Amino acid sequence: MVELLAPAGDLERLKIALLYGADAVYIGGKDYSLRANAKNFSLEEIKEACTFAHQLNKKVYVTVNIVFHNKNLEGLDEYLAYLKDILVDAVIVSDIIAVKKAISLGLEVILSTQASTLNYEAIKFWQDLGVKRFVLGREAKREDIIRIKKETNASLECFIHGAMCTAISGKCVLSNYMTLRDSNRGGCAQICRWVFSTSNVPFTFMSKDLNMVEYLEDMIKIGVSSFKIEGRMRSVYYIATVIMCYRKLIDKIEEKTLTKEDQKYYEKILDRVANRDTVPQFYQKFPGPNESYFQDREEVSNQDFLGIVLEYNEKKKQIKLEERNYFKVGDVVEFIGPNMEEKTYTIKRIVNEEGSKIDVARHPQMIVYLDVPFSLPKFAMMRLKIFDKKEVL
Repeated sequence: MVELLAPAGDLERLKIALLYGADAVYIGGKDYSLRANAKNFSLEEIKEACTFAHQLNKKVYVTVNIVFHNKNLEGLDEYLAYLKDILVDAVIVSDIIAVKKAISLGLEVILSTQASTLNYEAIKFWQDLGVKRFVLGREAKREDIIRIKKETNASLECFIHGAMCTAISGKCVLSNYMTLRDSNRGGCAQICRWVFSTSNVPFTFMSKDLNMVEYLEDMIKIGVSSFKIEGRMRSVYYIATVIMCYRKLIDKIEEKTLTKEDQKYYEKILDRVANRDTVPQFYQKFPGPNESYFQDREEVSNQDFLGIVLEYNEKKKQIKLEERNYFKVGDVVEFIGPNMEEKTYTIKRIVNEEGSKIDVARHPQMIVYLDVPFSLPKFAMMRLKIFDKKEVL
């Protein structure tokens, strides 16, 4: 079975990702991780993450994937030893010294996409050092993956959804040059998303996001072991929605029940949750004008995500909900959640924490109670009902 690997920027996102169908998560500690702007995990939180995941028979991978300068090596040995002691399932590494140190401690090593691995000879080099799995550069084409698998029989991990790097994976120095923030040590200022002016005409060179829905089945056939989602800084709603969609797609592929209608429906949901266009990028061909934004772009975040279920009172047929966006009595909403099909409901009554009826919930993170006739698990989410499956098809 192919692994579905999710990002997690904190413990809440980690729990959401695993409950919504991820087989494993990748996280970053406070140091040595490329997403320095994410909240990231303390040592105790990494331990808690491992305990939670292992109770579900799922895995935790920790990123240690910066390019190490001399001062970054301070404390690395102790950090890796701690990860080994708390039973982290693997570390994701790009720098050869970190690879050697991790392997010497008995940690399983996944080579990061930051190593820009795109050919089988490079894979063989790292295999000789003891690396077990390889996150290929996002620039890998289908023919590259096939050749690498044929020549090495390596365990391969490929990104299937999320943001792309405009530069070759792991090779960008624009942030360093423009802002003195090192993109290869967690400080990327995302220069590729800036809007530049050329003769008063806005100019950008940002890649559109990656979406590999139409090629999932083919990727499984050619031997990809793990499907990776980008987005450690994305919202819990984004994580839940993307993981749930890919979980259902992968399961249907493996059960040989996936239809074109299913694929179209989940593509529509994925389009809705993103705020940038998504395309397959390098898999079949070198990206062209349709795979990037060159003259500015509009990124609109919707307010579909209305709240997260904290608990369900079976006796009262009532949910306790933490609001995330405005909603009101009469709104048609949809509930999604772990191990459940989408359920539609029209809001009939809203009660605040003081027990008073209100017509509108308008304050993010306020606690309200809704009468709902069907049971819902903790961490289920309420969103606006945007479309029916029949409408999409």
